[in-house]
Parts: sequence; C-alpha cells; structure tokens
Amino acid sequence: MKSSGTSKNIKRAKKVLKIEGTAILALAKKLDKNFEKAIDFLTKIKGRVIVTGMGKPGFIAQKISATLSSTGTPSLYLHPAEALHGDLGRVTKNDCLLAFSNSGETEEIIKLLPIIKKIGAHLIAVVGNTKSTLAKNADFILNTSVNKEACSLGLAPTTSTTAMLAMGDALCVTLLDRKGFKEKDFAFFHPGGTLGKKLLLKVEDIMRRGSSSPVVGENAKVRDVLVKITKARAGSASVVDKTGALSGIFTDGDLRRHLDGKVNIANKKIKEIMTKSPTTIRKDKLAAEAFQILRSKKIDEIPVVDEKRRPVGLLDVQDILKAGLV
Repeated sequence: MKSSGTSKNIKRAKKVLKIEGTAILALAKKLDKNFEKAIDFLTKIKGRVIVTGMGKPGFIAQKISATLSSTGTPSLYLHPAEALHGDLGRVTKNDCLLAFSNSGETEEIIKLLPIIKKIGAHLIAVVGNTKSTLAKNADFILNTSVNKEACSLGLAPTTSTTAMLAMGDALCVTLLDRKGFKEKDFAFFHPGGTLGKKLLLKVEDIMRRGSSSPVVGENAKVRDVLVKITKARAGSASVVDKTGALSGIFTDGDLRRHLDGKVNIANKKIKEIMTKSPTTIRKDKLAAEAFQILRSKKIDEIPVVDEKRRPVGLLDVQDILKAGLV
C-alpha cells in the first residue's frame, strides 16, 4: 500500500516537472525584438528597475529584483497595493517599472499605469496575456504565456510563475553579460558570502601581526623560541638572518622530528633544526590562494613576507577557517 502511494506521488511529481519544463523551453520561441529592446533600454537606464507583482507573481518579482541588484542593476521591489497608498513616491522618470502579471489585468497593477505614465517612467510587462491592459500600456512585452498550470485543478499559479521566474532570470543574466559584469563585481555585492570572501579577502585582512607573529634570529635558542611561540599562541616562528630576511620557519613538526631522546635540543640554535627556505606568500595575495598553498603543500602555517622577503605576518590554516573562507 505504501509503495503504491509513493509510486503515485512520484508519477504526479514527474508530470508537474514535465509540464513546467516544457513551458520553460517554449519560452525560447517567444523571445522577440521586445526582449532585445528591453535589454538595450535597461543597459542604459539612469534610474532603477522597480519590480512589482501581486500575489504569487509578487514573490517572483521580489526574487528578480534581488537578482538584478546583486548583478549590477540597481533595483527595488514595490508592492502594488502599497504603491497606491504613497509608495509610488519611490518611482522617478528615470526608472523603469518591471511588472509581473499572468493575466495582465491585475487590479492593483492596472491602477498604477496612469500614474506611471504621468511620472514618465518606462514599463516592461512580463505577462501571460499579450492582449491585456498591462501589455497594451507597456513599452516592452515579455511573453510568458503557458498552455496550462501544473496544478491538477488548473487554478494555482504554478507553470505561469515558473515561466515568469525563468524569463526574469533570462533578463537578468543577459543584462549581466551586456554590462560586462565580472566575478569581482559579483563578489563586491556579496562580501559576506563564500564567493565574496574568495574573491575579495586578502592575506593581510586575516594574517597574524606583531606579537601574534613570532619572529626570531637564527642564533636564538630552541627553548627561547618555544616560549615565544607559546606566548603568541601560534604554531610556528619565522626565522630571519642578519639582514632581517626570512631564512626559515620553525614549527611543532620540526620539534617532533628532533625529539629522538638522544640529544637535548633545548640549547640548540634554531637554525640547526628549522625548515630552511620555507614557502611564503605576500600580504596582497588573496587568502584563497594562501589556502590552496597550505592545502597542496600539506602545511598549517605560511609566513607572510614583503618584497625584500622580510616577515610581516603569519597565516595559519585556523585563521582561514575562522574567516569562513572554507
């Protein structure tokens, strides 16, 4: 009984996905000069793209507005009912209203049209009925008509809203390409996300400095270096020569390799047991690059040096983890 029910559920779900998938593919044939002109206009727009929609299309409108904003086109979502009660003051003649409505006869949106015209803003209609009032008043029409809703009752907005979402994404991505929007630009608007951190966060932003980055001379005793590392709560110390240039690094790994019990290394000079000519990185490099080095070399710390190979900091794998880079 349970197996039969599951099979029926999956069959129904597959039908929904096929209906909506077919509708999205059909949109490609509906793209025309209106889409081209809309992209040309939005590429040069001086104001913002004000996105609106009522009910389920309103949620699609909010998503598209967010996508536009994060990909270099200033945008905000305007609830059509709130717009009729004062929020139309947000719209200027330099803006463009991007309106989502399947029927094209949504009362709250239709009431906005005369005022939008008086303001002087342009109108792009994402609409299922190209002969509707909304379509007739639009400067550009994006046809999202569908044959049927995926809902078994044929009533709940399903296929129609999926078509709106797909058309909206097509608009956003095409506009992104036209504007030459790059990864670094995307990261600029997403500084708190992983991608933003990978593309923006530099070594100097998270490296350890000053007393937190132990630096010792080559003739320092091992015991003294260990004390300095402990105080700094670090996992290593950078070792410099007489000119102040980095000549080695001393890590807990170096310590373990020399603890054979035969020789007391506490009084040895650090240069005798350090790792010579260690891998380094500059402070202006991306933290993501430092992480790749740490991972590929299978090391936990990497000295940060300047152009004269003088240590200016220390980067530990824990610093990268704390920064949320991985």
